[in-house]
Amino acid sequence: MTSYSQIIAHQRDTEALGKIMERLGWDQETMMPEGAANQRGAEMAALEGVLHARRTDPRLGEWLADAKAPDAMGARALELIARSYRRNIKVPADLAQKLAQVTSTAQGVWAAARASDDVAAFLPTLSQVIALRREEAACLAAGGDLYDALIDDYEPDTRAADLAAMFAAMRPRLLALRAAVLAAPAPTPLTGHFPREGQLALSRKMAEVFGYDFTRGRIDLAVHPFSSGGGDDSRITTRVAEADPFNCLYSTIHELGHSCYELAIDPAYNFTPLGRGVSMGVHESQSRIYENQIGRSAAFCDYLFGAMRDQFGPMNLKTPRDFARAVNRVHAGFIRTESDEVQYNLHVMMRFDLERALISGDLAPRDLEGAWNDRFAADFGVAVPRPSLGMLQDVHWSAGLFGYFPTYSLGNVYAGCLNAALRRDLPDLDGHLARGDVAPATGWLRERVQVHGGLRPARETIQNACGVAPSELPLLDYLEAKFKDLYDL
Repeated sequence: MTSYSQIIAHQRDTEALGKIMERLGWDQETMMPEGAANQRGAEMAALEGVLHARRTDPRLGEWLADAKAPDAMGARALELIARSYRRNIKVPADLAQKLAQVTSTAQGVWAAARASDDVAAFLPTLSQVIALRREEAACLAAGGDLYDALIDDYEPDTRAADLAAMFAAMRPRLLALRAAVLAAPAPTPLTGHFPREGQLALSRKMAEVFGYDFTRGRIDLAVHPFSSGGGDDSRITTRVAEADPFNCLYSTIHELGHSCYELAIDPAYNFTPLGRGVSMGVHESQSRIYENQIGRSAAFCDYLFGAMRDQFGPMNLKTPRDFARAVNRVHAGFIRTESDEVQYNLHVMMRFDLERALISGDLAPRDLEGAWNDRFAADFGVAVPRPSLGMLQDVHWSAGLFGYFPTYSLGNVYAGCLNAALRRDLPDLDGHLARGDVAPATGWLRERVQVHGGLRPARETIQNACGVAPSELPLLDYLEAKFKDLYDL
């Protein structure tokens, strides 16, 4: 065997084992009995030990030194494998295993603390997770910025300083738009009782509308909706609140964006580093454009208004325009995942600043709740009434996902660029969306972005799809045009 073929064979098994570990995580969030948390932590640690050994196998270094790729696909695969190898050899195996064990059990601790609004019950575990992630970051950073080293897990070649500059450019226009919208008469919200089974039936219908392949996927319930998997097995979760069907529907559509991306990747890339989304920012671009620019568009709301009436009967909202205004209603709220488009990025910016401070050591975990509440009051003008609506609302920090949050806003920026290009290329798109036909939009995204998986770096992926370099300006222009229309500004 050549060095190249040995690398690809080795990587295939490593990727397969990684998918097994991901499925264990899915099971933990959806079906695992509560009492199994400690055992699952041990299982995750054991599997991480095997994966870390494979990713740092000395033979990889020898093969990489000699390997010659047969084509562009092979060259990109070698680039990504070499990148992973150089990164992983910097992290001791016992640290990698400890992180896997602690973050696995920490998610159960977080869920219990969130349910009881008990920050004190979560703080010891959170402190341990942060300490371990800082230790890992120190191994990776080689004297550089710790937070940059963690961002690299989710958005390679992206630096906190660049993200901070982007957020600083976005913030004034977002604040001005929010002020104008909140000064206008508020739309009538949707009210009523929407039974669980009806929401799940409509959720499944939305999955079918967006082209989800149920032979390779499924929908389950979770506290915090997520998607998991790839190749021929990509699953999503949603949640139900019987007074708020939009929570279920748009959580579902959001996760469909992630899962449809994974299922659309060229099958030739399966079990290689190219066989998954290239970065979390690009991944979020798919979930956010499915959810917002498509799913919350006035045109698609025409269709969804009829689908809601068919499922639940008459509503307090009488016209498609009233329905679209309710779907996109800007309002004071505490939960990031339930936020409107105008304020969503402000939620992310707050988390970005807080976790940078946690990783740098400028903010101690014991002071996080107070820092969160102070920042939230300053940014949103309301006091956080309880921790489950504050620092305990997100699963990310219990899972050790420091550096992940800014990719949500980067995904919004990428989605803004893709939406502008999509509408440039499909001028009759709204007519299709009003009939519930999203295939032209999802087909364009599949061809321009999704099928390519990890073939190109993230920014190049977006630039290739749009024909221009990514920028925050299309997102800001889209938001201003949309909400000025909805609020008659």
